[in-house]
Amino acid sequence: MTSPETSTAPERTLGEPLLVVEGLCVNYGRIEAIRNVGFQVPERGIATLIGANGAGKTTTLKTISGLRPVRAGRILFEGEDITKVPSHKLVQRGICQSPEGRGVFPGMTVEENLDMGAYSRKDRRTGAIREDRDRVFTLFPRLLERRSQFAGTMSGGEQQMLAIGRALMSRPKLILLDEPSMGLAPKLIQQIFTIIREINAQGTTVLLVEQNAMQALRTADVAYVLETGEVVREGTGAALAEDDSIKAAYLGGDV
Repeated sequence: MTSPETSTAPERTLGEPLLVVEGLCVNYGRIEAIRNVGFQVPERGIATLIGANGAGKTTTLKTISGLRPVRAGRILFEGEDITKVPSHKLVQRGICQSPEGRGVFPGMTVEENLDMGAYSRKDRRTGAIREDRDRVFTLFPRLLERRSQFAGTMSGGEQQMLAIGRALMSRPKLILLDEPSMGLAPKLIQQIFTIIREINAQGTTVLLVEQNAMQALRTADVAYVLETGEVVREGTGAALAEDDSIKAAYLGGDV
């Protein structure tokens, strides 16, 4: 049997693009953070952006989720131009981000944090929110055990589970995951990636940014490599995971 450390996402028949990014340019003042970035995320698929620190991965996610203004280019979601749609409206349309650094509300309990994830939903019936909360607890049993605990007193791994769970409470069609394995022990990293695959199997499209390029490529259907704000390589996750130049640059050599 192939171990989780060496497994690769099986080839799948992918749907039409749910998200299309075309010629995206974003600045921080006079500094050009990303330039002419373009890629697609297939519906019900997993796409990943990999690259070194400062390559523009987080900026790309923030721009898609409406947190950074676009200097040039456009973003299409379900065929509609969302380039200038504000972030809270994007959540209602079905795009939600689990941010780098988790960003939980430390003075709120686990359950209160999850309920905040459903705040912008049009359907805020108690039964619907309870149903989605139960789904999160099924994915993350540890959160059920900690449901009354303040988020600020939880471990890093538990907070990461909570950040992803909170994003799922908005019932996203597309979830943006920014460095979900950052700072976690290897065993927890395996657990997080297993859950990412389960979230996708349940029908949610995933766009993943990850420093752990090995895990990201072996999880993703399609992958894009960013260097100094530009996409320089693209292909299936499986193909890039076996590419010698990618191995040397991002995977620590032969793996």
